[in-house]
Amino acid sequence: MFSKVFSNVRDNCPLVHNITNYVTVNDVANMLLACGGSPIMSDDEGDVEDITSICGGLNINIGTLNKNTIPSMFLAGKKANELGHKVLLDPVGAGASKLRTDTAVKLMKEVRFDVIRGNISEIKTLALGSGTTKGVDADVADAVTDANLEKSVVFVKDFAKKMNCVVAVTGAIDLVADGEKCYVIRNGRAEMGKITGTGCQLSGMMTAFIVANPDNVLEAAAASVCAMGLAGEIGWSRMQEGDGNSTYRNRIIDAIFNMDGKQLEAGAKYEIK
Repeated sequence: MFSKVFSNVRDNCPLVHNITNYVTVNDVANMLLACGGSPIMSDDEGDVEDITSICGGLNINIGTLNKNTIPSMFLAGKKANELGHKVLLDPVGAGASKLRTDTAVKLMKEVRFDVIRGNISEIKTLALGSGTTKGVDADVADAVTDANLEKSVVFVKDFAKKMNCVVAVTGAIDLVADGEKCYVIRNGRAEMGKITGTGCQLSGMMTAFIVANPDNVLEAAAASVCAMGLAGEIGWSRMQEGDGNSTYRNRIIDAIFNMDGKQLEAGAKYEIK
């Protein structure tokens, strides 16, 4: 399944509109190119509806919110819904500030999302309407572990059912669920947390995956999570003495660039609950 999902991305070169944060915008663009997609970055309210109209998918990332980009997110999201395009929400830092939390909650009310992807603290904030995160990182108290795995799976499934979309929770153990089925994914390296933007890159890539596989959104989202984690494993295995987090970032992107469906199928580590 994952092999075909990845092949569809390579074959279709989905065009993705990204309203993303300025910390990681270049890395998101490069990750989209690496996986076989094509990125467009636009966040001015006079531009976003036209740009969304020519794309197959929209990735909304709230990592660096400001008064200029917030209206653009709503305009682009509603235009994408009108056109039947795939839309993903990355609620970066929801729970860290009132602005981020309120904006994410309002987006969920006014825009229909196919996927919501975040860390466990961000997803809990959206599910409960309030919460706390450590900046843009998950609170350690919220971590998905083997000890609380079954409870976490139920929580993510319930939220996905409530929102009528796929919910992807990424961390040491990744959960990707709709209302009925959950992929429990164990790819990745802890060192990926030392790089700014791996989550943002994943959201861009995940949008390309769901655009290229519109009838298998759950599997497409899970495949992208496995691909990112596997790239982290491959990239780390190629680190040399003196390499640091900047080199690691590039090695992850290179690993996606050189990955194919067969390698992803063989390297994906997951179970379904």
